Order: sequence, then C-alpha cells, then structure tokens
Amino acid sequence: MLLHLSTWVEIEAYLKRSKTVVVPIGSNEQHGPTGLLGTDWLCPEIIAHEAQKAGDLLVAPTFNIGMAQHHLGFPGTISLRPTTFIAAIGDWCRSLGAHGFTKIYFLNGHGGNVATIEAAFSELYAEASFSGKDRGFALKLKNWWDLKGVTALANRQFPTGHGSHATPSEIAVTQWAYPDAIKTANYAPQIAPTGPIREANDFRARYPDGRMGSDPALATPEKGGELVRTAAEALIEDVAAFSAEQRPG
Repeated sequence: MLLHLSTWVEIEAYLKRSKTVVVPIGSNEQHGPTGLLGTDWLCPEIIAHEAQKAGDLLVAPTFNIGMAQHHLGFPGTISLRPTTFIAAIGDWCRSLGAHGFTKIYFLNGHGGNVATIEAAFSELYAEASFSGKDRGFALKLKNWWDLKGVTALANRQFPTGHGSHATPSEIAVTQWAYPDAIKTANYAPQIAPTGPIREANDFRARYPDGRMGSDPALATPEKGGELVRTAAEALIEDVAAFSAEQRPG
C-alpha cells in the first residue's frame, strides 16, 4: 500500500490493523557517467514498492534528498546540510507519530545519510527523555544492502569491481526498474580508484568521473531483478520483526 496513492480514510483504516510505516530514504547525487542521479533514492523506493506488492506494508513517499555535499562538484547533485536533514526527518516522524504510527522504518539507499539519520533519531528520543515522557514511536534505520542475503548475493554477482560508489549492484537495480534509462560509456580505468571522501572539490579531483572503486559495466537488469527480489523478501521479514517488537514489562 502506497501512502501517496491512498486517501486519509484508507490510512485511518490501515492504522486499525498496523501501526508501522516504511519510509524509503536516499539522496539525489551523481553516480558516475552512467548511473542515474536518483540511484540512491530509487533503490530503496524500488525495493519497498516491490515488497508492498507481496506483503501488507504501508510505504510513505520517498525522502529523496539527503547528505551529498561531497558530490556537489557534479551537476545535478542536490544536498541538504546536516541540520536541515535532521530537522526534516524530525518533522516527518512527528507527523507520522501524531497519526498513531508507533513503528517508523527508514529504508536507506545512501551511506552518507547514516550518521545524520541516526543523529535525527537521537534528537527525537532526547525530546522524550528530557521531558520524562514516552516518545510514542520507535525508529529503525536499515540500508537496503544490509537486508538479509543482499550483500552476499552482490558479492557473488560482482566478485571484482563492486567498489563503494556507483556500484554495479545499485546500477543493476535501477536498470531492472527503468530499462529505458540504461546508459553506457567507455570507462577509463575500467575499475575506478578509491580513497577518502572529503569536500566537493577534493572528491572531483580524486574521482574525475564520479565512481569509487567500481565497474558499473558489470551491471545487468537480470542481476538487478535478483537483488530486488532478495531485498524485497528480506524487507517484509525485517519489517514484521520490527512491528512485533514489544517493550519489556
């Protein structure tokens, strides 16, 4: 079930059987010469939308802008400051919590978001702790590649040239979902260099075409489909476990 394609009446009815919502979250940033700018928000959205077809999940609109300051040297990248990101996540959670959602599950597609999402969670919990009241909802963060079986599958599919940015696994997921948007290029070198991540100018100098340690030419829609199916099945299971969590006592 997709929240943005539902009415308030349908959401009110859903809350009578479940108080869990999944929020795909990512980033709009460069992914090399062939990776779509939306890759990091498209991957969790694709997986969550696939999962809700088979499981009774409610999926919120995708939070598609995140922490991508180091990619701002490449046209099309959009980034939030950490304070803006924290404030926006807080307001999303307060809004959903006010309607009665008690479990808010963030499915993330960008590693650069992790520290700030966790800081946003800490801010929300701190509000409750300092007031001496219950927060009223619990939060969970999961990277889509950390879902059960996904990394193991990607390692089998791409034993070399996977890298850490503009990876063939994430490119493959978008190829499966958007076959008409597949791009090709001649990579030089075939496997990109790797190293630290700092500010935008430093990143552009170290990684001229935007890739980090990866060979996106290895991606295929078929491999992407395998990854999506594995991730969607694991997501249903992981969300169910989160929904079933009970506070001791």
